[in-house]
Amino acid sequence: MFKLFILSSAILGLSIATLRAGDWPHWRGPARNGHSTETAWLDQWPAGGPKVAWKASVGLGFSTFVVANGRVLTTGHADGKDTVFCFDADSGKILWKHSYAAELGDKYFEGGATGTPTIDGERVYQLSRWGDLFCLDAASGRVIWSKNLQKEADVRVPDWGFSGAPLVHGNLLILNVGDAGMALDKTSGKIVWQSRNKEAGYSTPLPMSRGSETLVLLGSRQSYVAVDALTGKEAWRHRWLTQYGVNAADPIVQGDLVFICTGYGKGAAMLKTGAGQPQELWKTKALRTQLNPAVLVDGHLYGVDGDTTSPASLKCLEFATGTEKWEFPKVGSGALIAAGGRLIVLSGTGELMVAPASPAGFKPTARAQVLQGKCWTSPVLANGRIFCRSVPGDVVCLDVRKP
Repeated sequence: MFKLFILSSAILGLSIATLRAGDWPHWRGPARNGHSTETAWLDQWPAGGPKVAWKASVGLGFSTFVVANGRVLTTGHADGKDTVFCFDADSGKILWKHSYAAELGDKYFEGGATGTPTIDGERVYQLSRWGDLFCLDAASGRVIWSKNLQKEADVRVPDWGFSGAPLVHGNLLILNVGDAGMALDKTSGKIVWQSRNKEAGYSTPLPMSRGSETLVLLGSRQSYVAVDALTGKEAWRHRWLTQYGVNAADPIVQGDLVFICTGYGKGAAMLKTGAGQPQELWKTKALRTQLNPAVLVDGHLYGVDGDTTSPASLKCLEFATGTEKWEFPKVGSGALIAAGGRLIVLSGTGELMVAPASPAGFKPTARAQVLQGKCWTSPVLANGRIFCRSVPGDVVCLDVRKP
């Protein structure tokens, strides 16, 4: 629904060379694993909570934030339109907006915008739930090129619409569209390769190294699948049937190990990959991430277990075995990231918590009610600020820079 690895050092260096050290330019952060490299931020707050730098309203949606070069972007829905908002990260001033017609799409939930933009240098890429794809100028919001994939590529839209963020890989823009992805030339929008016209899942394309190749992992309606990034040729497929076809949480990769996890009671599995089809090392129902992926810290997984209709909790599992280490109840369908050995957790009801990432238990050093209402979207730490949003579209920027 919503709604996203390991790179060689050379590719990683090229991809982040022009960014500030604390930027978060795409879904799941610089290394696409939910980790921030920042360490100089406040993990203890006064009784009133952290300092509020600014607030905004962006409309209904579940998009998280991307931050680069002093700009922060997210999307929301109002009055029959989706809008990409670009704010000044320091002041919250709106630098530009780009709106386009979009259905509410309130099937089984509130509807609204679900996809997160991707920043690539001086360009921004946005894929809507209904297949509208935009390449925008990052400084002005000017449309460089756009296309509707439903009309131009005759692709099938999944039940809740497309929600994975675009992945930039070299000169390619890779999307979770079709049974096993689609790639376009990022400068022109020309389709380079595409997969069978079947329903996509809801994860974001995730790069994974295999020797000299780069594979891309995607959740489809019935499987997790790996394809060659340059050609789209399928490398392997692991059948993974989840209720409603909601394979939404991105895999977590460590070497040749791939952890997959979904909700609706399905659970998780550890796959060992190689030249052929993956080998399933273990399975468990101890962790069932319906929407947002877990994070891996020092050999342990931390993630939200449970669905939006259940009293979901935060859990810790051992990565090697799937053994549950602890459970922290009543977190709800929130999300978390990691930074400097600490977890930053936004609960499903808007409470922000910080705690050491430890298999011994979840013991917050800071907590504050920063938003009201439903919050299903991952927080983001970038350049000493934590960005959070609610489903109705209330945005808060918290200043946690050390003095």
